[in-house]
Amino acid sequence: MMKTATEIKRSAQRKPRTLTGWTVFGCLVAFFGVVAGVNAVMIGFAVSTFGGVETKSSYTAGLAFAREIAAVHAQDARGWQVRAAIRPSSDGRRVEIEARDAAGLAVGNVAARVTLAHPTDRRADRVVDMTLASPGRFVGTAAIGPGQRDLVIELSRDGAQMFRSKSRVILR
Repeated sequence: MMKTATEIKRSAQRKPRTLTGWTVFGCLVAFFGVVAGVNAVMIGFAVSTFGGVETKSSYTAGLAFAREIAAVHAQDARGWQVRAAIRPSSDGRRVEIEARDAAGLAVGNVAARVTLAHPTDRRADRVVDMTLASPGRFVGTAAIGPGQRDLVIELSRDGAQMFRSKSRVILR
């Protein structure tokens, strides 16, 4: 449909929209409102998915560093050889640990603690209940799916830590 001459004249006589202070203020408020809303949503997602930190206090970890170095030297001096195997099982994963001393004999009178730690989320860590199968040999199972984990092995005698290792494993 074609416009008549009168309609064309009337549309040409309309005033163009003017930009007022209230329009600019409304646009600024809307812009920053959208930015603040998006930031609030992103902060909510970040806080709800944060699994924690490696150390709660870097200061106290720094103070304990000298003790940790001494423990590493003592562990190396013992010459223990600890081997681990993780195999699929009907319960999830079967963890087997074998500990031998410097002479190749089974290490006795020790307790084993094994943790399959998630690299980025402490909430996904799984402690494996280990039982003594034979001298120096421990087995346990954990309900855990595929993915990367840190295998943390700790052997202790009378409450004192004798051996600790941490290695990255990929569970398929």
